[in-house]
Amino acid sequence: MLSEGGSFMKGMVIGGLFCLVLSFLGSFSPGTDPRPEDLHHHHHVKALSKDELTQLSDSQMQMLANQVQVYCVIMVRPKVLVYWAAAVDTWSKHCDKAVFYTSEASKALEALDLNEQDDWVRLRKALKHAYENAGDLKWFFIAQPTTFAIIENLKYLVLTKDPSEPFYLGSTMKSGELEYIAYNSGIVLSYEALRRLVEVFKDEDKCPERGRGLWKLTEEKQLAICLKYTGVFAENGEDALGKGLFNSRTVESLIADSMKANPSAVVEGCCSDMAITFNGMSPNQMQVMMYGVYRLRPYGHEFHDLLMFDPPEGSDND
Repeated sequence: MLSEGGSFMKGMVIGGLFCLVLSFLGSFSPGTDPRPEDLHHHHHVKALSKDELTQLSDSQMQMLANQVQVYCVIMVRPKVLVYWAAAVDTWSKHCDKAVFYTSEASKALEALDLNEQDDWVRLRKALKHAYENAGDLKWFFIAQPTTFAIIENLKYLVLTKDPSEPFYLGSTMKSGELEYIAYNSGIVLSYEALRRLVEVFKDEDKCPERGRGLWKLTEEKQLAICLKYTGVFAENGEDALGKGLFNSRTVESLIADSMKANPSAVVEGCCSDMAITFNGMSPNQMQVMMYGVYRLRPYGHEFHDLLMFDPPEGSDND
């Protein structure tokens, strides 16, 4: 009889833990409904088409180009020193401001030492620092050093978007009911989205600094949960044709897949002409990307882009 009672109690405990897990999985929605003014309905955020761009006057385009400036938040660790060095030497030079945030100081490269090993806590500290030190910069790009970014294409995506609206952009993923932006393909936040995020950081019930779940969530999911509490939701960045602009894979692997699936239209089936990010390349491959994106030019061919994004003042970018 005692044995049966013990088994019953064990069953009750296991059942209770199972219900707790289900409750946790279903807890991703905000505790309170967002205010109507917090809602927006641009789940797929598209860049301007060429036709739409031509409708802007030269003065409008120049004004927008001057206003769109990007603060790059690049999260690094000494153990990824070769990638860190590659990011310093390649795409990060095109950010209007690039700050490397590290878990611990390195003698080899300059970065802001947050003295924090926990990935989520370190990301929170980095975003709070970026918000407090952005000055006039209104767009924030969060990346890992293994990501390669074409910042000019990011600026084109958000050219006519208002940073006083809460944009949270990238390549959308889904986990249960939670939609989030894939960290390895880069995350874009507008000033308003970051402002709300920094505000909700103060609320330990909605956005705890140290996770309280049965298992640890990745920082990309933690970020999405905290933003969701403020009425900010993940949105997919696309070109005018609906192709995704943020890629979590290399150009090589995307082309290889396209060769199998679209042998008669490999390039068209692979990637957007206005792609913003790729991921998973070696440091040497990043240097090759820089050569292809910024240096290689066919002699005698004139480019007729309607819009120019000037490099940051004092920059030695390519």
